[in-house]
Amino acid sequence: MSWQLNFLGTGAAHAVELGSSAVVLERDGRPSLLVDCGPDTLDRYLAAYGEVPSALYVTHTHMDHVAGMERLFFRLWFDEALRGRTKVYLHAALLPWLQGRVADYPGALAEGGVNYWEAFRLVPCTRGFWHEGLWFDVFPTRHHVQGTSFGVALRGSFVFTGDTRPVPEALAIHAAQGERVAHDCGVVGNPSHTGVDDLEREYPAEVRERMTLYHYGSVAEGETLASRGYRVARPGERVRLPDPHPVRPTAG
Repeated sequence: MSWQLNFLGTGAAHAVELGSSAVVLERDGRPSLLVDCGPDTLDRYLAAYGEVPSALYVTHTHMDHVAGMERLFFRLWFDEALRGRTKVYLHAALLPWLQGRVADYPGALAEGGVNYWEAFRLVPCTRGFWHEGLWFDVFPTRHHVQGTSFGVALRGSFVFTGDTRPVPEALAIHAAQGERVAHDCGVVGNPSHTGVDDLEREYPAEVRERMTLYHYGSVAEGETLASRGYRVARPGERVRLPDPHPVRPTAG
């Protein structure tokens, strides 16, 4: 069995030429899990796979990561074969924020009679979630306000941070078994995002060597990060992953 991360988009919110940051976990060449759904993500997903996503994980609710969910709603609702089938996994703490961002506009349809979430299969979680027989860990990250952003990890295979400042305490747990790490990084950090100097201060070399950087601000920024010796994801690039370890969730 082969595993890959397909980086549909790799840009920060203003870097429209790079696409909204989103990845797809692929299992034997098939899409298994989409992570985040920004304004252009659905178009990129459809171009790559010719179908809508069957499962989506939401890291946080900034619009460059969830704005595509409105269009996804329409694609699902008006196809009875798809309606209610796409799973949406997210930390339970994000549900009020996601409700306000994408689901609370009065009347999902002008004709009425439809609740937004009826088009999806909503699966809130806290420690993690089961998907296709595998356990995915969910962990808090550092982005804007505490408790509003959460990364996702598949033990032995990959860690996806979502937007974040450095989280060495999380990677010490979730990237301790050779996982590939997709990490938010620009050339210069700020109070909500990681910069390349932050990586070198906060993480050991062994972890940095397994990183693939995304959510940078321009093509030129990507080249600068690459010149520092880092692997930098490009839109549409697939990164091979180690096989995940079969694990069961720990008691919480």
